[in-house]
Amino acid sequence: MAEHIIGFSLGFIMDLIIGDPYNIPHPIRLIGSLIGWLDKALLNTEKGKTSQRFRGFLMWIIVTGLTVTVTGAILFGAYKINKFLGIAIEAILTCYILATKSLNDESMKVYKALKTGSIEDSRKAVSMIVGRDTNNLDAAGVAKAAVETVAENTSDGVIAPLIYTCIGGPVLGMLYKAINTMDSMVGYHNDRYENFGFFAAKADDVVNFIPARLSALLMILATVIAGNDFSTKRAFRIFRRDRYNHKSPNSAQTESVCAGALGVRLAGDASYFGKVVKKPYIGNDYRQIEAEDIKRINRLMYTTAILAFAICLAVLGILR
Repeated sequence: MAEHIIGFSLGFIMDLIIGDPYNIPHPIRLIGSLIGWLDKALLNTEKGKTSQRFRGFLMWIIVTGLTVTVTGAILFGAYKINKFLGIAIEAILTCYILATKSLNDESMKVYKALKTGSIEDSRKAVSMIVGRDTNNLDAAGVAKAAVETVAENTSDGVIAPLIYTCIGGPVLGMLYKAINTMDSMVGYHNDRYENFGFFAAKADDVVNFIPARLSALLMILATVIAGNDFSTKRAFRIFRRDRYNHKSPNSAQTESVCAGALGVRLAGDASYFGKVVKKPYIGNDYRQIEAEDIKRINRLMYTTAILAFAICLAVLGILR
């Protein structure tokens, strides 16, 4: 347990300071490559609903099985050689699992483009972190898309993997990331993935159900200490009212807190691959969203992450 606490703590700190390295192999990108290969190998849209769902389930089993096996073998081997090597490997894997600094860095590229670049630069920057069409977004639309991305990913990119890694080390953390990555790649409600991605989407809903709600509650608590830019009262009120204003039972949990805390309106209709998708709004437009809100939501994300980490450490300390 002591080794896990040290490795977990070092990994969290490394993620805050270093983030994801771009120039060396990343295990999550390798998982994504495996999913992409299996997508091409197994998906056959000419097959019936049952066959497509079975093929999607087979992909899920292969990806999760390999992820757990490889991660477990690396960690076990490292600790078998030397406990200090084991701690180092656990810290590195934990850093890979979390995405706090990466979310901040990518969204701040959008902020910088809005402040110093053209609208085309801003659209290009935000297109790197969202799945929607960005060609027709104005400055407010670009800022809103970036804020929504950070708000939603505070849960599945930071708090949820932090919780799972706390509970089961990098093995459980990587398993969560594999499930989440599959959902982000094939869990779409469209002609191609409606059935093939069915199990991936449902599994992601299950593993995020509790973490999404814990993330929202932690984010509400974070508004108390993150500064005067945030309203705790509004955050809680909009959370209660709008936390299910999304097809996914989990995605609007933290997004509703963010909308209320900042006093802006998020979500609404969006275009995907040239097709407008109707979505309900989240929050009230007490004011127009602006580029500075990207900096504000990142500050709220960091505060939420540190609160979650402190609670995880306290739980691990008690269990020890």
